This record gives sequence, structure tokens and C-alpha cells, in this order.
Amino acid sequence: MTILIAVATSCAPSSSGSAANASCDSPGVTPSQVTLGFVYPNSGISAAALSAARAGLDARIGLANEQGGVHGRKITYQWRDDQGSTGVAALVTEDLVQNEKVFGLVTASDSLAAAMDNLTRQNVPVTGIAVEPAWAGRKNMFSAIYSASQQVLGQYIRSAHGTKVAIITASPSAATTATTTAYEQGLRAAGVSAVEAFPYVSSTGSPTQLASKITEFGADALLGIIAPNDFAEVVQATRAAGAHLAVSVALTGYDRSLLASDGPALAGVSIPVLFRPFEAGGPAIARYQNAMASYAPEAGATDQQFAMFTYISTDLFLRGLDLAGPCPTREAFIKALRSESSYDAGGLIAPVDLRDYTGKPLACNAFVQVAPGGGDFIVVRNRVCADGSTS
Repeated sequence: MTILIAVATSCAPSSSGSAANASCDSPGVTPSQVTLGFVYPNSGISAAALSAARAGLDARIGLANEQGGVHGRKITYQWRDDQGSTGVAALVTEDLVQNEKVFGLVTASDSLAAAMDNLTRQNVPVTGIAVEPAWAGRKNMFSAIYSASQQVLGQYIRSAHGTKVAIITASPSAATTATTTAYEQGLRAAGVSAVEAFPYVSSTGSPTQLASKITEFGADALLGIIAPNDFAEVVQATRAAGAHLAVSVALTGYDRSLLASDGPALAGVSIPVLFRPFEAGGPAIARYQNAMASYAPEAGATDQQFAMFTYISTDLFLRGLDLAGPCPTREAFIKALRSESSYDAGGLIAPVDLRDYTGKPLACNAFVQVAPGGGDFIVVRNRVCADGSTS
């Protein structure tokens, strides 16, 4: 499916450059348009959590349509469902690059590991959420969104007097184990005295039985590395079991649509935010919200975490296209975007140095908390940093 809409960068509208456009022959580039690929899990285990991701893409390029395009070109995109599978992701990315001849990829996927070597070998520009360790060290793969820093999470939990942390994970896998190990190490480095991982799969597991194990461990803090609705079941059962929790943190779940179904169960749960919190307001947030309402109305609520992630990833790709000039090549895109030392997505994130692509997570995050009663989010920390500083 191809959607044709004009786009621009987050900066001033680009010049039309129609004469130069006619001579370009890069993949996906014609005199009138550039074709991108978009990969995300429209089905599979990650589909529910990432259901709003495509809306962020539509919102960003719909907003840009008002400003006349990138160097006179419109943008088309073709999307593929990776089903939350690394094998499928490798197949669909290769299809987009080889058969559809896309210029590059915007992604909202945690399943790209098996595709990355081919994408890097072919010098295909990719933007997305760098939650997989294999993003690190790849010059062609760009992100302003990384996993929440293990050190930042540790500092936040310690500041709330959490000392024994139960990490709630999904079913065991290589990726899950690596992620869990990284957070265990970060928590211990921050001074947490004990950490233990507890796998939970809602379709087969019992939250009551898991809560009993967590209580026996003596946890006074929970960290959820699972879907937020599954974490809600565990939090509710753990409270019912009489556990005295100083703090509970979920890595994802900053989504108002979640509050309608799971808000009361998640009341008091904190969530790290990798961009300016919606509740903080300001021109950049208003611009995003208006774009979502205008160009992705099917998404319903505008303030959705994964919609914002993809909105930022799309903005990042458009910035690279603009910097690549009137006749963009993949090489020019990568070289120019890797020169950016202070990319901020138009004020949505703290400035990121794109010259560093070693995979370091952001040094500081904001935190929101589900309000008492579960009907809203409140900003509880504007800034918590790995060095222990807060605001």
C-alpha cells in the first residue's frame, strides 16, 4: 500500500529545485517524489503495544505536506508488517529495498537484528527506536530514541527507596535475557541490594502465583519489561498479596488509551519518558498534537508514546533528506546526518549528538506517574540523570 503525501523537514521548507530533481537516479527517487519504506509489527506479540506507531508517521508527513515537500519532492511510503519476528523482518526489509527500491527505512520495530547486516552492507539509511543492541556502531542506522538508561532507572528507584527489585519480563528469549541482564547490572550499579527476574506470560501464567513469588522474594520495587496491560495484572496481584512497594516502574505504557482499561490497576506506576512529556505542553507538543488530530484521526487519542516515537523517527529521516540536498543519495544522507551534533526534533527531545553512534542511551529522562484513580498522568520528575542529579 502506498500513501502519497508531501513532506518537509522540521526546519524551514526546502526549495523546489525541480531542475536538479530531474537528473537524480538514486533508489526511490524520481523528479517528483521519494519513496520510503516503513516496517512495524502490525500483527504478532508486539502489535498491541505498537498499534499507534504508524499514526506518528502519517502525522509527521501530513504536517510537512503543508510546507511544500523536501526539495520540491513529495514522499511516498510503502509499509510492511514484520509480525514481531526477526526472520520476517529480514524478509520484508529486503523486499522493500530490493523489489520496491525504497530510498531508506523508517522503522518502529524491535525485531531488526537479522536484517541489520544487509541494510548496513547496502548503505540503506534507517531511522527508528534503538532498543536492540545491534543498532550500536552502524553508521547507516540513526536514532534519537534509545531504551531508558539502566543507570537512570536505578537512580530513580533508589531515590524512591527501592532496595529489592523484582523485574517482570516476558517469556524468555535471547533478546529478553540480554535486556534483563542489562537492567539488573544498572540497578546494582545504582546501589540496589537485590534484583531477581520473574517471567510472566498472561495467556498461560497466574498473576496470583507470581505475586506470591514476588512477596516471598521480599521485593519493595517492581520493574516491568513487558506489555503494560500484563504489568497491570502483576501490579494488582502483588498489591492484593500485601506486598509493600516503594515504587513500581514500567518501561512502556505512557498512553492515555491504556488508562481507560488499566488505569486503576496502574495507579502510582511510574514510566520513563524519552521526549518532552505531553503534560509539559509547549509549542512542539502542540504541533505534534495538532498533526495527530489532523492527519491520523483514526488513532483516537493523540498522546500516545509509540506514535510520538515514530513521529520523531520520521522527522529525523526528513532531516536527513533535507541535508542530502536537491539530488539525494544514500551516501550523502548518511554523511550529512552524521554531521549533526545537536538534533532536537523541533524541541521534542533534548539535543542528541548524531556523530556518536555507539549506542549509548540518553543520559537523562523525565518520569511521569499514573495518577491516583488511574485517570491521568502527572509529571513527577522533569529530569533524572545517570549521575544522580534530578529536577
